[in-house]
Formats: sequence, structure tokens, C-alpha cells
Amino acid sequence: MSDDDGDQGGGPPYAECVLCRKPTEYPESHKGITLCPVCEWQEAQRTACSG
Repeated sequence: MSDDDGDQGGGPPYAECVLCRKPTEYPESHKGITLCPVCEWQEAQRTACSG
């Protein structure tokens, strides 16, 4: 009885992650680079260790 379009539990359409193409927590209207939580965490780890 769900009428969403296959998104994450309804809500706004989510933008794709620019690395893995999975849905992110950002709406499609979000400007800039969009990353899913996993890729966002991995990118944070990479930049934190590039000292």
C-alpha cells in the first residue's frame, strides 16, 4: 500500500552518490558533490590522513 517511487521510504527524490551511484541523504536539488553516507565517511578518512 506504499505509493512512493522506490526511494528511501518516500520523501523527496534523493540525489545519487557521485562515486557509487547509491541514493544519498541529499535531495536531487542539492548543489555540489553528493556522497552517500559510506562514501562520505571514506572520503573524510582519506582527507584526514593526507597530512
